[in-house]
Amino acid sequence: MLLLDLLIPARCAGCGARGAPCCARCAGVWGSVSEVVRVPVAGSARVFALARYRGVARRLLIAYKERGRRDLAASLGRALAAALAVLPLQRTSAAPARRGICLVPAPSRRSASRVRGGPHVERLANAAASVLAGEGVEVAVAPALELAGGARDAVGLDRAERVANLAGRLRFREAGRPPPGFPVVVLDDVITTGATAAACVRALEKEGIEVAAVLTLLAAG
Repeated sequence: MLLLDLLIPARCAGCGARGAPCCARCAGVWGSVSEVVRVPVAGSARVFALARYRGVARRLLIAYKERGRRDLAASLGRALAAALAVLPLQRTSAAPARRGICLVPAPSRRSASRVRGGPHVERLANAAASVLAGEGVEVAVAPALELAGGARDAVGLDRAERVANLAGRLRFREAGRPPPGFPVVVLDDVITTGATAAACVRALEKEGIEVAAVLTLLAAG
């Protein structure tokens, strides 16, 4: 533990209470997994979220993503791991699946990652994977997607603008290919229009990788 952590006790990013990055009460905002429908993803993969983009859940994510509260990764990872443990994963192919799960994090713009101390969704995927591995689940994190230069911040863009923003810029990374036989879940922090989720699913499917589900912390819109 750093000396600074001893001198300045953590405060909950949701309510400000001392003692932990996210107190037990605020952690309760991550409820049961709910399916959400977004037109761009319909027919290709089921999408699930843990909460709506509002209130405490929104404050926690913004603190983690935009305000340097990387200490929230463990708490958010635990919430995702709990959801993954009960997520209905469906495979349409006849190929037998190994027990376990593979998480493919949605990519961030490189400029955003630099500001956030690295790919923030990949950090959440690793945190969730650590929890699942501790429970005996065979799990892999596969950073198989990347955003090329030129992509804009998607905040404020409508669905058509988000699709255009990603066109030709979301690419597959062979070095991050998921291991064969694992059900693949695309992981993201927020789903808004569904354009990013759809682009991720298409990029993986073009490489012969079947996506079992998309899971996000929050659903906006």
